[in-house]
Amino acid sequence: MMTLPTLLAVMAFAMVTSITPGPNNMMLLASGVNHGFRATLPHIAGISGGLLVLLLAAGLGLGALLQQWPALYLVLKTVGAVYMVWLAWQLWHAGAPQVAEHQTRPAGLMGFWGAAAFQWVNPKAWMIAIGAVAGFAAPDGGFAAVLALGLVCALVNVPCISLWALAGAKLSRALAEPARRRRFNALMSLSLLASIWPMLGA
Repeated sequence: MMTLPTLLAVMAFAMVTSITPGPNNMMLLASGVNHGFRATLPHIAGISGGLLVLLLAAGLGLGALLQQWPALYLVLKTVGAVYMVWLAWQLWHAGAPQVAEHQTRPAGLMGFWGAAAFQWVNPKAWMIAIGAVAGFAAPDGGFAAVLALGLVCALVNVPCISLWALAGAKLSRALAEPARRRRFNALMSLSLLASIWPMLGA
């Protein structure tokens, strides 16, 4: 059972790591601007769900494996960086959201499964998962302790990252002019690229 001081410490850790700028939050801000808050909800849920699964995997030994095999961790970070560059390229060229006849959602809108899968190649998500397990998981706690830790982190993550999507939705009206929207998307693209460098050095 997680003690109250430990619970508060985990919540503080989850809040700080979730609400600070990073790839997820840059994409949520852009999605809020381009698609609105409601359409971004599956993206939000996918991030938190993916983080939970990632933290469980780290707690069950995958995090230790990556620490023991730095080359494997480097491959993971490299794949993540390449994918983030591709996302930045897509965002740079994003125009006004449009839905073709054969589509069920606007082009460029990330859904639940895409956001959940992205956590596996997101270096910041790995740092959060490994840091949480290393800092707060009791060695003899077993699966129940790791699950409790993951649930707390995921639940705290939801409102923190939602603020970024909500901020984007509030900015949407001010960025309704196509030229302003393009400049904003370009700025978010560059911010996403800028977030890669410090994580690659971690």
